[in-house]
Amino acid sequence: MSSNRSSIDEDIKQIEDEIRRTPYNKATSHHIGRLKAKLARLRERKLAKATATATGKGTGTGFDIKRAGDATVAMVGFPSVGKSTLLNRLTNANAEVASYDFTTLRVIPGTLHYKGTRIQILDVPGLIQGASYGRGRGKEVISALRNADLILFILDITNNAVKQHEILARELYNSGIRINSRPPNVSIHKLSRGGIRIESTVEVDEDFIRAVLAEYRIHNAEVIIREREPITPEEFIDAVIGNRKYLDAITVINKIDLAEPSMLGNIRKRYPDAVFISAEGNINLEALKERIYAALGFIQIYMKPQGAPPDMHNPLVLRRYSTVADACAAIHRDFLAKFRYAQIWGRSVKYAGQRVGLTHVLADGDIVSIVLRR
Repeated sequence: MSSNRSSIDEDIKQIEDEIRRTPYNKATSHHIGRLKAKLARLRERKLAKATATATGKGTGTGFDIKRAGDATVAMVGFPSVGKSTLLNRLTNANAEVASYDFTTLRVIPGTLHYKGTRIQILDVPGLIQGASYGRGRGKEVISALRNADLILFILDITNNAVKQHEILARELYNSGIRINSRPPNVSIHKLSRGGIRIESTVEVDEDFIRAVLAEYRIHNAEVIIREREPITPEEFIDAVIGNRKYLDAITVINKIDLAEPSMLGNIRKRYPDAVFISAEGNINLEALKERIYAALGFIQIYMKPQGAPPDMHNPLVLRRYSTVADACAAIHRDFLAKFRYAQIWGRSVKYAGQRVGLTHVLADGDIVSIVLRR
C-alpha cells in the first residue's frame, strides 16, 4: 500500500466498506479478524503520519504543560462552547474570552482548590472534526489530553450538543483514547515456538484471535484472557496494540440558561449523568466541582509522628488505591530510602496500630505513622 495520505484514506474506506458488507459468523470470523486488524494498523499509520507532519511544521509554544497539583483535568470541546469562561470561574486563571471561534490557541492551566486538594484544570484549544488526524492542531491537543487524569466534555446546549459529543468521542477514540472504560484483562506473551496457545475464562473466537495476531506478525505466543464477560474484537485488538489510554470522563452541558425548557428536558434524558451548568451565569458550578473531586477518587490520610498525636487538621491528599510507598514519596524521598515499617489506624487494617510495609494500600481516613531507619 502507498504511504501517502490519500492512499491510506482509500484503503481505510475500502476495508470499512468490506467489514460492513461481511456478516459475522464462525465461517467469516478469521477474515473479519484480519480486516479489523488491518484497519487498526492503517489508522495507526495515519496517526503517525499526522504526528510527523505536525512535528515537522513546528507546533509553537503553549502545549508542553507540566503536571501540577494532585491531579490534572482537561476540558475538551468545540470552539466557543465556554471552556475559557468555565476555567476562569473554577480557577485562578485568566483565559481570554471572546464571542468568536478559536480564542484559545494554546493550553491554559489553572488551579482548582477544593476540599484540601489542588486540581490542575487545562483549557485546550477547541477540537474539530478530523482533529485525530491533525486538523486544527488536533495532534497537539490530543497529546495534552492523554496526559490528563480526567476529561471534561464541554458541550454547548444551544448548538446541537448531541452531535458535538458524538464527534468529540469519535476523535478521541480514533486517537487511541478510551473513555469511561478499562483495559481488557488480556496478556500476550511472545514465544520462540509452539504456535498460538489460548487460555480464557470466557468464550472466545480462537480463529479471530489467531487472525489478528497473524496480522501483527505474532505466530508464537501464549494468550491469557481473564474476564467475567466476553470481550469485543476491538478490545482484543486494543490489547494487541498496547498503546491505548483509558480515561474517565464527565459530560458537562453548558449554557443551560439560554436553552428552551423542552430542549433542556430532551438533553437531560439523553445524558442523565451529565452536569448541567452555566459558566457565564455561575449556575451549578459547585456541583461540578464535587463531581470532579469524586471522579478523581481522592483519599485523605492523617500523619502521626511517633510518640505524638496525629495531625487531623492537615491531611495528606492521595489518589484512591495509593500505597504506603506513595505516602512516603509525597512527604519526602528520604522516607522511602530509610523506611522500616508503618503503623496504621483505620479502615485499611484489621486492628489498630497494625504494622505494614510499603505495598500496603491505604483507605480514606487512615492514620499513618512511618518508622524510619536511623
